[in-house]
Amino acid sequence: MLTKNMGSTDRVIRAILGLVLLAVFFSITGGWKWLALVVGLLLLLTAMLGSCPPYKLLGISTRRQ
Repeated sequence: MLTKNMGSTDRVIRAILGLVLLAVFFSITGGWKWLALVVGLLLLLTAMLGSCPPYKLLGISTRRQ
């Protein structure tokens, strides 16, 4: 089970950046569009789940206890 380690501000910023990168994916051509898709989807996924695996590895939490 994933432990929630992201606060609401962190989640909102990730969701907005994820949506922007998805818009970039549909707007450009070339190899960079695929990077925008992957990063955008990862940001949206972590925002929805409220858990960031790299935060867990580094012992970081932006969530209020």
